[in-house]
Amino acid sequence: MISVSDLTPAELAALLHFHADAGVDWLLEEQPVDRFAEFEAMRAARRGSQATQPRAESTAPAARPQADRRQAAKPAAPQPAPPRAAPAIPDEQAVEQARFAAESARSLGELKTAIEAFNGCNLKNSARSTIFASGTQEGRIMVIGPMPSADDDREGAPFAGRAGQLLDRMLAAIGLRRDEILLTNVIPWRPPGNRAPSPPEIEICRPFIERQIALAEPKAVLLLGNFTARHFFGGAETIHGLRGQWREIDILGRTVPAMASLHPQELLTAPINKRLAWNDLLAFKNYITAEILG
Repeated sequence: MISVSDLTPAELAALLHFHADAGVDWLLEEQPVDRFAEFEAMRAARRGSQATQPRAESTAPAARPQADRRQAAKPAAPQPAPPRAAPAIPDEQAVEQARFAAESARSLGELKTAIEAFNGCNLKNSARSTIFASGTQEGRIMVIGPMPSADDDREGAPFAGRAGQLLDRMLAAIGLRRDEILLTNVIPWRPPGNRAPSPPEIEICRPFIERQIALAEPKAVLLLGNFTARHFFGGAETIHGLRGQWREIDILGRTVPAMASLHPQELLTAPINKRLAWNDLLAFKNYITAEILG
């Protein structure tokens, strides 16, 4: 067994990140517990109780054959049928329902209500919270991440936990605060175990994120992470090939300038990449200073 003391900080960070991706979110015990020894002790106690317990002798009088026959002839009471699972909505129909719900919203508040009431995506069944945009649309700046993390799901807000704290410091470095911009995710529900959403799940959620952008009317969008960049830019390039470049994304017939960069969680795992993210942030700051703040 490898001891924690034998791991480098980078290896330990990668191991913790792996456990987080696998869905290990909570430490349930303050001290380690030997479950194997605990199980063996339970088996030994069970064997001991069985050995000391006297065998029960039958003292009941002989059964009456005729009464037994009458009892056997009685029909068994009908058992209640198990509850039937709700029928699954076909993917195409779920996409149409999501599109109708999104298009019906005339404000971000109405869209939030529509997403919370929507039951056509299986991700909602396993998630604790529906994560919607936070902040303000008045700044005309939008930051979009991929999907809620375990911290987001627990706190009910995007970019929570350590990754959110790092994002706050990144924004502060270019003169922004999270309450001055709009923060959101492509997917409003955390996939179980932090797995990647399936293609049907992505298409079901697509109308909601596109409607968020259309209603917010941002003048600049910062896309964080590999999944987010591919979702809007298309293609199969990694974030390292997509980051730091201004591109236009088409949202419901309207083009919006967008730049991709590394997600704060990636920077926590590989701090050496912070220099790349800093270059992206500087380019983002120069654009919004000239086009929005200026």
